Amino acid sequence: MAKKSLPASRLDYDYLLKFLALGNAGVGKTSFLYQYTDGIFHSKFTTTVGIDFREKRVVYRSKTVEGMQGKSQRIHLQLWDTAGQERFRSLTTAFFRDSMGFLLLFDLTNEQSFLSIRGWLEQLKTHAYTDNPDIVLCGNKADLDDQREVSEEEVKETASRYGLSYLETSAATGQNVNAAVELLLDKVMLRMDQAVEDAFGTSKRGQTIQLKVSVLSTTKVNFN
Repeated sequence: MAKKSLPASRLDYDYLLKFLALGNAGVGKTSFLYQYTDGIFHSKFTTTVGIDFREKRVVYRSKTVEGMQGKSQRIHLQLWDTAGQERFRSLTTAFFRDSMGFLLLFDLTNEQSFLSIRGWLEQLKTHAYTDNPDIVLCGNKADLDDQREVSEEEVKETASRYGLSYLETSAATGQNVNAAVELLLDKVMLRMDQAVEDAFGTSKRGQTIQLKVSVLSTTKVNFN
């Protein structure tokens, strides 16, 4: 399996960050990532087999607590799309350790996908690069409110119990899709900033970082 190489002119970035989308089969991970990278929704996708990923270039701009504009950093995001079926679990967990952040999706119209959150979190605790990785919990298919099986109160209680940030999202309408990825990027950059402070004993930026994204490029990379 080989990754399609990018032209040299596109290798101009400050950080390469890998995010992984997790969740049961059918929760909308592929549609979610397409909505984020391309701004489009496909109502029908074949089930992801193994691993696939999409890419997007963004500009991350920090801002200090005083409101001063910080340094702009060019981020190359790799957004990994994993198979949700159990038979692919050993393959997908092999990618956990190389990922800096995780989008954990469930389907608001499927209670079982919500109940599976605990199992996915246990997998992350076992296989991720740290016992406390950066995670954003996404209740997807928020546009299908008349088919909803999971209440907002239930999810917020679960998110609070596990210390997770939570957003209701819709790959169909785009609701909170960008916000979820930006929130995860915010968390990861804060962690990286803290690591720099711990290593060098000094703060390079203010305590509060805000993100805004300017798209530089979007590409699709397949495994064949």
